[in-house]
Amino acid sequence: MLIIHRRPVLDRATLVLAFSGWMDGGDVSTGTVGRLIHLLGAQPIAEIDPEPFYIFNLPGSMEIAALFRPQVEIEDGLVKSCQMPKNTFYVHEPARLVLFVGREPNLAWRTFGECVFSLAHQVGVRRIVFVGSFGGSVPHTRQPRLFVSCSDAALLPQVEKYGVRRSGYRGPGSFTSYLMTQAESQGLEMISLVAEIPSYLQGANPMCIEAVTGRLAKLLKLPLDLASLRAASTQWELEVSSIVEQNQELAKTVRELEEAYDNELLRYESEEA
Repeated sequence: MLIIHRRPVLDRATLVLAFSGWMDGGDVSTGTVGRLIHLLGAQPIAEIDPEPFYIFNLPGSMEIAALFRPQVEIEDGLVKSCQMPKNTFYVHEPARLVLFVGREPNLAWRTFGECVFSLAHQVGVRRIVFVGSFGGSVPHTRQPRLFVSCSDAALLPQVEKYGVRRSGYRGPGSFTSYLMTQAESQGLEMISLVAEIPSYLQGANPMCIEAVTGRLAKLLKLPLDLASLRAASTQWELEVSSIVEQNQELAKTVRELEEAYDNELLRYESEEA
């Protein structure tokens, strides 16, 4: 199920994971890693066969079933494409960096995890980093709060110096949380870096993508030019604010979120001091 096209030999490399699905609100997970692949010119080296890991025909209403079925494109009576899930590994050897973009598996988490760990061991990965998001109370006019969880308590101080907070959560888990429970037994370190995004918005969130990409660049010591991301983030904020101001009730909600965010930030900074 793990198909390796090229096996680079890296020294204490980092594998950065992105999954669409559960923790990809605002396209923060796939958007961040996809942007890194583009900025670094990373090249594909391996893939995981999607066939055993996904549900394509879920019984139930058409609305629910549509969430699982592959997307197809038909033009002028001809089928142009059928988009099956893709799970692809890329490499940027100068930075000792492996990047993965895929879809969170519906089935066989242990087997899918074994594919990820196998690739990691074969190319010399020592550390795995997942980036993602969750919907929260942060307003779109403020920088997203970033939270971290780790497979080893010793990793927390290393990441906290980049301005992230420790996660606290109980509830339905993600595939990456499962991976983290297995990382230590595989001889690997694992870090999850998750951004809080505005729960009242849908679609890609360039501000959060910029924030996570910038923090990740510092963590991985990558000399990236983020000017294009900053420009897209600023333009997005202006466009969203313009739409919000046309809705009196939503504008009031955003102002309340801003006040709560600012007060909470002051408390947090005073506690840190």
